[in-house]
Amino acid sequence: MTGAVVGIDPVAVTGWMKQLGIGFSGPLRFERIGLGQSNLTYRVRDADDHSWVLRRPPLGQLLASAHDVAREARILSALADTPVPTPRVYGLTRDVDGVPLLLMEYVDGLVVDRMSIAESLTPQRRRQIGLSLPKTLAAIHAVDLAEVGLDQLASHKPYAQRQLKRWAGQWQLSKTRELPELDELTRRLAAAAPQQQELTLVHGDFHLRNVITSHSSGDVIAVLDWELSTLGDPLADMGSLLAYWPHPGEQDWAGDFAAAALPGFPDRAEMTQVYLAETGRDAATLKYWHALGLWKVAIIAEGVMRRARDEPHNKAVAGTPTVRRIDALVRKAREVADAAGI
Repeated sequence: MTGAVVGIDPVAVTGWMKQLGIGFSGPLRFERIGLGQSNLTYRVRDADDHSWVLRRPPLGQLLASAHDVAREARILSALADTPVPTPRVYGLTRDVDGVPLLLMEYVDGLVVDRMSIAESLTPQRRRQIGLSLPKTLAAIHAVDLAEVGLDQLASHKPYAQRQLKRWAGQWQLSKTRELPELDELTRRLAAAAPQQQELTLVHGDFHLRNVITSHSSGDVIAVLDWELSTLGDPLADMGSLLAYWPHPGEQDWAGDFAAAALPGFPDRAEMTQVYLAETGRDAATLKYWHALGLWKVAIIAEGVMRRARDEPHNKAVAGTPTVRRIDALVRKAREVADAAGI
């Protein structure tokens, strides 16, 4: 068994897996995986190289309602028998400090979470992966909430106002400096909030690095990181995907998502066309949700930067966002808002 593993107790996890009736051989090994800088994710392996995935919230002081691993477990369990591809949940427990631990299936596929991985793919494979993303979002938004028991997952009140209240509050709690440009954009988004037309399951953080794709086809075979999932306007999810999807020449705000600008990946316009063709939805408010998505990504990035500063163990392999990138995200959000007349 590995020695010190930041964030988990290997002995306790081993005992818990035995209680769950999960068969494994020899001592377990634990390895921090992924570039995610929110919940911490570990690959658990036994002597025969069988694998599982373990997740827990980040270390240190957390904002209220953030990094909700128990909520993620509930959503994954509810989606188990739907067309939405998700990993199987094996169990949820709490450690001696009350921190939730989620054990789930290890899905063998490709996660395009590094530029080197994206560059190793052919343009055709990049295109297959890119086109699979809006199709997968369409499947998420088609889930029958009552049938899977998620109709009371969250408030049914207008989603734009809920998002603005939540993330503006997160900004106040996690900001490392004053940023008048973001404050002004917050006011503009609040004044232009669209009326809610429908209510569906929304992922809340859907992007290239939060899915596992097939080695053979490029299709999405598992959607990950559901802790921000809620009920809301489906176009908000599409807006968030666009906010994580830079074009060539937009590296100043792209950060770890610059891979999407490589040749072969469809651009934002084609991604939008695929989603609208799959769902039949009207794109009238999509520019609003794109601007709000960029605004939200900037706030999330500021929170990641703050957590890494306060607790270095939260820092992932790729490092943390910079002030320069966050400021560029806000500029891009204002540009999209200007184009939409917000």
